Amino acid sequence: MVDPQRLFGLTGSVALVTGASGALGAHFARVLHAAGARVVLAARRVEALEALAGELGAGAVAVPLDVARPESVAACFDAAERAFGVAPDVLVNNAGIAVSKPALQQTAEDWDGVVEVNLRGCFLVATEAGRRLVAAKRGGAIVNIASIGGLRILQGVAGYTASKAGLVQLTKQLAVEWARYGIRVNALCPGYVETPINREFFASEAGQAVVKRVPQRRLGAPDDLTGPLLLLASKAGGHMTGATLVVDGGHSVNAL
Repeated sequence: MVDPQRLFGLTGSVALVTGASGALGAHFARVLHAAGARVVLAARRVEALEALAGELGAGAVAVPLDVARPESVAACFDAAERAFGVAPDVLVNNAGIAVSKPALQQTAEDWDGVVEVNLRGCFLVATEAGRRLVAAKRGGAIVNIASIGGLRILQGVAGYTASKAGLVQLTKQLAVEWARYGIRVNALCPGYVETPINREFFASEAGQAVVKRVPQRRLGAPDDLTGPLLLLASKAGGHMTGATLVVDGGHSVNAL
């Protein structure tokens, strides 16, 4: 019988987390570090990254990254290799943004900004990871952080839902193309997760109405994503690729 602690452990791995300056990205980084991985914390807000690196201590480095710029992506991977000697073999593609307006009020710039980060950025980071792993003849695990918004409709965020749906499809495409190299690519689709940014809204009457539409009658918490993340990132999910793992309290399958 396989030891479950070893099965879900990441000792020996190097993990890169994009958008690590945000609440969920920081949580993912803490989880991977606790599981034994050395962690590259990447985002544009370097100050927040450095604070998190200081919290985690040994085995964590902060690296600036703008996922929309190919040269920044390449520089981030170069920095990871300098820090830990090898390219990351676990990637959590977490960087993402949203513009909340009805579609008729959104501009081309609104649309381009969201798609550039949420879809193009994930493609740039994933392919950089893939090229380096293939060159090194090493396998790896890529976890694209999508959303139930990529599977169902969320009001007022057309660019976000379209980009997340594209990310789900990109996940399947890369999974098929890269299986021969031992690189697994899966998508994690959270529902509504409470963070400091949205806490005030969900405490409001409108927010509580949203919560009532979730069959479990509660929001997700970052810890609800811990097990699913480790499953997709570790040997425990070794026969999973091209999968879409939904963690939403039943929200996306609720009756219409």
